[in-house]
Amino acid sequence: MAQQPDTLAARSGSNAAGRRRHPALQTRATELFGVEYPIVQTGMGYVSDARLTAATAEAGGLGVLSAGLLSYEELFQAVDTVQSLTDRPFGVNIRADQPDVVKRVDLLIRKKVKVASFALAPREDLIKRCKDGGLVVMPSTGARRHVEKVAAWGADAVIVQGGEGGGHTGQVPTSLLLPQARDAADIVVLGAGGFFDGRGLVSALAYGADGIAMGTRFLLTADSPVAQAVKEEYLRRGVEDTVLTLQIDGVPQRVVRGRTIDRLERGTAPGRLLRAAGNAVAFQRLSKTPWKDIVREGLAMKRHHGLTWSQVVMAANAPMLYRTALLDGRPDIGVMATGQVVGLIDDLPSCRELIARIVDQAVEVLERLEGGGR
Repeated sequence: MAQQPDTLAARSGSNAAGRRRHPALQTRATELFGVEYPIVQTGMGYVSDARLTAATAEAGGLGVLSAGLLSYEELFQAVDTVQSLTDRPFGVNIRADQPDVVKRVDLLIRKKVKVASFALAPREDLIKRCKDGGLVVMPSTGARRHVEKVAAWGADAVIVQGGEGGGHTGQVPTSLLLPQARDAADIVVLGAGGFFDGRGLVSALAYGADGIAMGTRFLLTADSPVAQAVKEEYLRRGVEDTVLTLQIDGVPQRVVRGRTIDRLERGTAPGRLLRAAGNAVAFQRLSKTPWKDIVREGLAMKRHHGLTWSQVVMAANAPMLYRTALLDGRPDIGVMATGQVVGLIDDLPSCRELIARIVDQAVEVLERLEGGGR
């Protein structure tokens, strides 16, 4: 189906039938992305596949396809699959340090994808290429200075993730980052880290955000490709069952505390390096990514994050650790990325059910506040 860039706010159909609305939920984000609700499903490796992305889009949010671990050919096929499942706007998350990033951007332009999402800040010339091609540019950031930089380069929106968030994250909580980001630049701001319901959506709007972005909450839906046994393992976790670690790829990541992380934290540097090298080789064989591209990406990561060579090898090891847990269903020997919000989630709704629930609760909160808090 052809992608439709126009706004969906007035669109009718079974998805919107009977759902409560409130003017506060029509924000600059819904206008910019052309979606019904200011809710973004983030691009998560091995999780945000074509099905989850399309399901989010059909439910009225912005689904974001994760392409960081896809080859160019796989990305091409995945975009086609999303567009066969929905005619609503969606985004694609790509890595600015990938050797073929320009080729990938050009593909998104040709396919008329709505949003180009970046986990790492893209170069100024890359942002310009995206915008000249009609893409909405949305980098992820974790500090006020990053917001200021990408806004000056022409980014249309930013996902601002606080320390509560899963995967790569910082130390500052979302509640402090959001007002900083809002004051830093006059662009669309999405809050990430700690959001899972309508109360969180209203709180983000109060801090000045234009909407929320969620990873863990969408991972734990019926539409997510994560193995059922692994989802159930997530549901058993509490808010204190996560840890920030440097032992996966040298950059702070929030993951579920477990046997693999404990082993990595206790292990010696030579032992961790040997295991990481073995997993990196396994990932190369599985993904068929040319070694020259892996080396080039490693050099870019070393330069961007100031990593040591041992940390670069560890970074190449990370994809296998995540794949083993999330898709192969072996959290005992893999790694489960998560936000602290995992401890507040206890069910696996469809994306349609989840977004409807968030919107209905947000409307209830807003109406209660308008009534004097009664």
